[in-house]
Amino acid sequence: MRDIKVIGIDLGATNIRGAVVTGNAISDIVSARIHSDGSVEDVLNDIYQVVDALIDDSVKAIGIGVPSVVDVAEGIVYDVLYIPSWIEVPLKKLMEARYHVPVFVNNDANCFAVGEYHFGKGNGVDSMIGLTLGTGLGAGVIINNKLYAGYNCGAGEFGLFNYLDNILEYYCSGSFFQNVYQLDGMQVFEDAKKNDARALTLYAELGTHIGHAIKMVMYAYDPQLIILGGSVRHAYDFFQENMWQQIKTFAYTKSAERIRVEISALENSGILGAAALYYDATNY
Repeated sequence: MRDIKVIGIDLGATNIRGAVVTGNAISDIVSARIHSDGSVEDVLNDIYQVVDALIDDSVKAIGIGVPSVVDVAEGIVYDVLYIPSWIEVPLKKLMEARYHVPVFVNNDANCFAVGEYHFGKGNGVDSMIGLTLGTGLGAGVIINNKLYAGYNCGAGEFGLFNYLDNILEYYCSGSFFQNVYQLDGMQVFEDAKKNDARALTLYAELGTHIGHAIKMVMYAYDPQLIILGGSVRHAYDFFQENMWQQIKTFAYTKSAERIRVEISALENSGILGAAALYYDATNY
């Protein structure tokens, strides 16, 4: 039984959320606003504020998910979205010097995938992809029961593939409606819930693009399971039919029949995923 206490920290665009994870249990969540326009030290102090409220002598490790590229081995964070001062921050080194426990750092999409693998619908499979469908398109890759981040923490960047006249995430994310039709995505979602014909047609188109994305994932990694996360997953009922129609055109019929696509139901996935970095690194 996993009785080790690990702090999971989810560094977002506007706030930081953290909790102590013990087995499948999560403590009360501590959160703080980020001084996103502040200095490196200002943002570090925001993180310290959350960790200080959670840590005690029973905590054995800290995991942190960040919206950026990470040197996973050294725990150096580069070019964090929405935090201009965080160009190159040795986060692992700074955190370990302060708290004297191992610190694991990775990007948020990888944390989503490893969180689903250890705590969500990915539990029990050998290979899976976590696709985050939000403002953009991110992904985390699990191969042979381990997170595969790539040499530069860039594995799974499907959203940057060339697609049609742009890149995949231009068409395959919550920004699709604004990018292509100059429409507010939340309004389209509300209209779809009212059975508005145009909104449903737009979601059908989005589903086709998502189906293309899933086929790219299948050609690249041939996983057992793909888990959809991010805000767009809440509209699954509106796009799933066209998504599956596209998946069925996959070149290998048996693969198309066997692939599982699930919708994330994991609460606090950012925190749990950050904590799961410890389990992934230690094979616990």
